[in-house]
Amino acid sequence: MDVLVLIDKLDDLVHNSKPIPLSDNVRVDKEEIYDLLDQMRATIPEEIKQARWIVKERQEMLAEAKREAERIIKEAREKQDDLIAQEEVTRQAERAAEDIVEDARAREREIRLGAEDYADEILSTLEVNLSKFIAAVQRGRERLQGKDEAEELV
Repeated sequence: MDVLVLIDKLDDLVHNSKPIPLSDNVRVDKEEIYDLLDQMRATIPEEIKQARWIVKERQEMLAEAKREAERIIKEAREKQDDLIAQEEVTRQAERAAEDIVEDARAREREIRLGAEDYADEILSTLEVNLSKFIAAVQRGRERLQGKDEAEELV
């Protein structure tokens, strides 16, 4: 289950709880709170696992892009060596090899940047979700602390 759904359920539980007369505090079912907290604890590690998977995928994509670039560079150098055998063709081979190397570097950079953008987008979404979760937990704790302070005044 999505953490945000669980946060909404927790928020609904607090908002829909019976008020304690003559105070701003509410009476909540402890078991329901614990159940929602347990579900959150179970969900958050899954989202962290997904983020780790995304980072791993990004690293694999970067490694693959580097291998591809190295393969293309190697092919370009081999082609360059073959072309050097003829004096007139030498200049053309050098230009072609440089173009291939330049294209390989551009392709590697494009793949790497795309992978980094994708990973950043996923991590940003996770960061937003975790921030909302922390804010909801803090609100819940503040409400509970407000209840405790009201009981001490009575």
